[in-house]
Amino acid sequence: MASRIVFSNHPSLLSSRRRPHTSSRPLLVTSAATSNQKLSTAVATTSNISLKPASQVPQNPSPSSPPTWRAIQGSDNWQNLVHPLHPLLTSEILRYAELVNSCYKAFDLDPSSKRYLNCKHGKSTMLRDVGMPSAGYELTKYIYATPDSNIPTQFGERCSRWIGYVAVSTDEASSRLGRRDILVSFRGTVTNTEWITNLMSSLTPARLDPNNPRPDVKVESGFLSLYTSEDTTSRFNSGSCRQQLLSEISRILSKYKNEEEVGITLAGHSMGSSLALLLGYDIAELGLNLAGSGTEVPITVYSYGGPRVGNSAFKARCEELGVKVLRVANVNDPVTKMPGVFFNEGLELPWISSSSCYAHVGVEVSLDFFKMRNPACVHDLDAYIAWLKSGCKRKVRKEGDDVFSKVRDYLASQKSDYSWWSALWQNGGRHGGELVQSPRV
Repeated sequence: MASRIVFSNHPSLLSSRRRPHTSSRPLLVTSAATSNQKLSTAVATTSNISLKPASQVPQNPSPSSPPTWRAIQGSDNWQNLVHPLHPLLTSEILRYAELVNSCYKAFDLDPSSKRYLNCKHGKSTMLRDVGMPSAGYELTKYIYATPDSNIPTQFGERCSRWIGYVAVSTDEASSRLGRRDILVSFRGTVTNTEWITNLMSSLTPARLDPNNPRPDVKVESGFLSLYTSEDTTSRFNSGSCRQQLLSEISRILSKYKNEEEVGITLAGHSMGSSLALLLGYDIAELGLNLAGSGTEVPITVYSYGGPRVGNSAFKARCEELGVKVLRVANVNDPVTKMPGVFFNEGLELPWISSSSCYAHVGVEVSLDFFKMRNPACVHDLDAYIAWLKSGCKRKVRKEGDDVFSKVRDYLASQKSDYSWWSALWQNGGRHGGELVQSPRV
């Protein structure tokens, strides 16, 4: 069931703010636009990135000046950085994608393991153990989520499982990045009940602000359930995914309240990008990112292969609150077309209310790749990363194991007598292929 979260009387937790509404059209990046930038030679590692704090930038910088970290994080909706894709922005897209990918690499899918459905490694060594010793972040908390599904599945599937982590950039990395970066990284869908959660497509009021429920702001019920449900029997965590995150982010913001340059980055793939967007909206709606002086800590969401999360009112409210979202999406990826395949922001019918339609939030970086021999790669985060690293060439050379192959093998290994799951999986795959014909066809 959904959890109940109790807030103190701190004004920043109960604030309800309005800003001038701004909107911008999605910016699309085609393979032609990005390949002209020679991205394969421009991609930098974390140690090569050097972004300036806003305080060190001249009042009237020249057009050729390197962008500030705030611009890279979307302060002006990535104007002139997406089309064509700027090398520094490409570096950040890849850097955060690798940090999200670390969640997949560290997730334990071995039913015989003591850490089954949890992280294989301790916080102090996790990034090193997955091959990212120079990531420049210190992990502060592991995050767990509980799918709240009434559909019966194999034993133990309704328990909480590790979904990602909260981390803070080190002093050295903060110097390079131009700010103290508070990062939350989410993995995507892996287990059966998570897939079922993804298939829930009814809109329901978010009601995350106890001071102003905003019933017109609606989100997908499955994502909201995953965000707010809790497992009281878990030995790894207490409270819902939401409670864990808000508590930890509040603690970190308080710790670094005297630092001038601080930013919040939320990154996720697939289902994880939905949680990242819900969290970004939640933080901003509650005013947790407002410093004591009234200054605002910027919130940026990096979404990889993410579905739609809410309706048009949700999109408008995110924009009003200043939550910046960069959606990296393969045009052949079915997940980015859902939910709302038929009822979405592109539907203009007088008898259909916009509050009943799903809408994407933010600026889109549109990729275009497809492998006939391995159609699953259209949604694989490894394939997203490899395509960007290759300079956006059509032939993708994947690095490491295929995440979808791992998930497929995991699902096949589960002993279940529920024929509904097999039919559901096959039906989803069949219709998914029908929904994503390449624009070139």
